Amino acid sequence: MSERFKVLGSMVLSMICWAFSFVWIKQAFLSFDPLTIVLGRLVISAGLLYIILKLLKQLKPMRKQDFKWFLLLAFFEPFLYFMGESFGLELVSSTVGAVIVSTIPLFAPITDKLFFKSRISWANILGIFVSFAGVLLIIFKEDFSLTAPLKGILLVFLAVIAALGYSVVLKKIPKGYNSVSIITYQNMVGIFFFLPLFLTYDYPKLSDIDIKTEAVMAVILLAVFASSLAFIFFTYGMRIIGITKANVFVNMIPVFTAVIAWWVLDEVLTLQMLIGISIVISGVFVSQIKVGSRGV
Repeated sequence: MSERFKVLGSMVLSMICWAFSFVWIKQAFLSFDPLTIVLGRLVISAGLLYIILKLLKQLKPMRKQDFKWFLLLAFFEPFLYFMGESFGLELVSSTVGAVIVSTIPLFAPITDKLFFKSRISWANILGIFVSFAGVLLIIFKEDFSLTAPLKGILLVFLAVIAALGYSVVLKKIPKGYNSVSIITYQNMVGIFFFLPLFLTYDYPKLSDIDIKTEAVMAVILLAVFASSLAFIFFTYGMRIIGITKANVFVNMIPVFTAVIAWWVLDEVLTLQMLIGISIVISGVFVSQIKVGSRGV
């Protein structure tokens, strides 16, 4: 299998995991508050990855001079990203949250060019706008109305900003660390960002919680797939194809969310949504076309 197909497969799998996460977070809300959900998924994810890597002897030791980058990486994701996403999804629907997150590729070229002076091809730009047009077709009604609380929208946009910051810092991590080691360390450091907030706000209320099996399973699924495997797949792909091309795949999240809603919740997939799905996927592939060295 060529590296190009490995990257494509990794990026698609990460988007599927994150698409499911919008449903799992809503299920976790049946019992837990946002800080409890995030801390739980991080503890499970970090512990699981650490044990596996130690057994396989694949955990790369963190060098002292690199700690500042992992600290900054964890600040953007999981801390800032999960704060925005988790609290935002308390106020907006999974679909609205997914479409806001899908705006990441529109801003990614700006950060890529600003911090790394990267040249952006016209294929990248065309792919970004084609795929985002498909997202709009899926999400909005015929009158293009979208109703959601402003506070919730702004919180999810905070997650968008965090994802862009994460992408920039990730490029600063030395190549000697494998993807799984990076995710393990960022989740470990992230625990200490969330712990004081959890002890202050959520811990005193734990004894009053009606714990449902569905909510517990949702947290476990978030930990294994959204906080572990998705980041591993995405990190692997981004380090090869770069910020702009990698973030175009984020436009596929609302596509998968729509399919999951049809599959899990028996929601109807309209012709307009099916057309939108086709446009989004087309845009992703257009962005990957090599058109020579010229760019903007």
